[in-house]
Amino acid sequence: MIIWSDMEFGQLPFVFLLISNIHSGHTDERPKVKVSIKPDQHVFRGETVTLRCDIDGEGVTSWRYSWYKDGSDSVFSDQEHTFSSVTESDAGKYSCYGAERGGSRTSNISDEVTLTVSERPKAKVSIKPDQHVFRGETVTLRCDIDGGGVTSWKYSWYKDGSDSVFSEQQEHTFSPVTESDAGKYSCYGAERGGSRTSNISDVVTLTVSERPKVKVNIKPDQHVFSGETVTLRCDIDGEGVTSWKYSWYKDGSDSVFSDQEHTFSSVTESDAGKYSCYGAERGGSRTSNISDEVTLTVSDKPRAVLSGSPQKWLTEGDPVTLICEVKGSSTGWTFSWYTLTASSDYRKRYELLSDSSRGAGGNYTVSSAALKHTGVYVCEAERGKQAYSTKYSNKQPLWVTGVSPPVSLIISPNRTQHFTSVSLSLSCEDQSNSDRWRVRRYSDNEQLEDCLLSYWGSQTGSKCSLNYTITSDTGVYWCQSESGENSHPVNITVHLEDMILESPVHPVTEGDSLTLHCLYEHSTPPILRADFYKDGSLIQSQTTEMIISTVSKSHEGFYYCKHPERGESPKSWISVTDSVNVPTELTYAECELKPTKKQNKSKGYKGKTTESSDIMYTGL
Repeated sequence: MIIWSDMEFGQLPFVFLLISNIHSGHTDERPKVKVSIKPDQHVFRGETVTLRCDIDGEGVTSWRYSWYKDGSDSVFSDQEHTFSSVTESDAGKYSCYGAERGGSRTSNISDEVTLTVSERPKAKVSIKPDQHVFRGETVTLRCDIDGGGVTSWKYSWYKDGSDSVFSEQQEHTFSPVTESDAGKYSCYGAERGGSRTSNISDVVTLTVSERPKVKVNIKPDQHVFSGETVTLRCDIDGEGVTSWKYSWYKDGSDSVFSDQEHTFSSVTESDAGKYSCYGAERGGSRTSNISDEVTLTVSDKPRAVLSGSPQKWLTEGDPVTLICEVKGSSTGWTFSWYTLTASSDYRKRYELLSDSSRGAGGNYTVSSAALKHTGVYVCEAERGKQAYSTKYSNKQPLWVTGVSPPVSLIISPNRTQHFTSVSLSLSCEDQSNSDRWRVRRYSDNEQLEDCLLSYWGSQTGSKCSLNYTITSDTGVYWCQSESGENSHPVNITVHLEDMILESPVHPVTEGDSLTLHCLYEHSTPPILRADFYKDGSLIQSQTTEMIISTVSKSHEGFYYCKHPERGESPKSWISVTDSVNVPTELTYAECELKPTKKQNKSKGYKGKTTESSDIMYTGL
């Protein structure tokens, strides 16, 4: 370097040539300084971080280092400084410079380098559409890492604690998912091109189950009747879904309603059809299978059906069971039992039995029949909270004969078969000649009637008189008191035929004699000479009466008489009882009504005819 000076030295200009430690070909530049941070300027709390000060210059063999943080005084003095577990307080702007050991030379100060310390981010696993899915659905797992200043992550996935199970991608999709894909999943991230890693995520469980079954239930039954209250219910049997949205279909049409239960308060025939349902998860994507179709059948209001076992003519002590049912429907019914009354008020025509149990069983059993059980029975069925009732059942009569009835029904003429247009007397006789008895009948048209209140007869005291018989007078007659005591019932038949068989009202006891006559309406006396038959075989011919002097059990059977010109009578069943027993058996008359004769001799009445054969029953 050349410096010119105005200083005087002996009045002569003086030039100093200063040569300062300059070597040929070199310029004395102050060395550059650089701060480096390993592994990165952006680190996570807890990592090991090293700061290093590098001075790029020749000629100095040893430097003494000085570090500055955020412009403060020297914080440490080594070329490298390591934070073994860096914290947020270590973050800042760092710079350094060097001074020659044993010399005067110094470097420039470095540019500031920022160390950022942040919380280590935690990965999070999400599953779409849900953690609980059904086999066959499409399921996506996603690993999200928020924070940390990392722009690109490489992902690792773990299942049930195992090593990485699939790609380094952020998302993984199962399509379709199966039960083998179920498990506990976690993930974490490693910085691409860097050293930072996230914390591993919490474990998230993927559950894969069979798509739930769906079932339609109909209460009270699939077969219901007009006016009933009917509830349809959609039940989905599956875990994991807490709330379903329901869709219903009828006959394959679009959704008809959307609640789990739908109630028809008064069902009609238009509500009948094939119903199915399915469920969709509320707030989710899962759906159930669609149910099988269930058919709702709606019929007209039913009538209960009543049948008796074993027969309707009984002897005291016999067991009997009445069976009530609703044809085509057996679910949820309870049953009530009634007897028919002779009241003219329809509301009082049915009297609830005192021992009637409103139970689910459709049987009414009498273990030992008594005379008091004679009567006409009906039943009724009901079901549902609002007590939907059927119509009353058909009528089922029970006729009971016994050993010692409190009263006897005396018939005049004393036979069971009668001609039309004649008078008939029925008297109730007891030991005290009481007038407390009333004659009642149950006719072929299934009407229970009291002689006292009827148009067909007149009652005086305990005697009922029919002045002019017609075929509709056919029926079962008996005596009854207000307290419910009964005589033996007797079946009386009125015929249009010209011939009838005169046979005893009561059964014949073994050892007694039996006499039968063949009566012809248009002769006086009415007894005809005729042939007599038993069970279709001729036993006596051309006689005015058939006599069996000593009756045995072998004589029991169907009897009738036949005339070559007048035709034949209806058949009668002759019953034979043991000699040790008081007669309690029944006498039956089989009536063949033939429309070969005018119906009646009176213009005011028309009887009922049939071409079929009926068995008529006569009791003691």
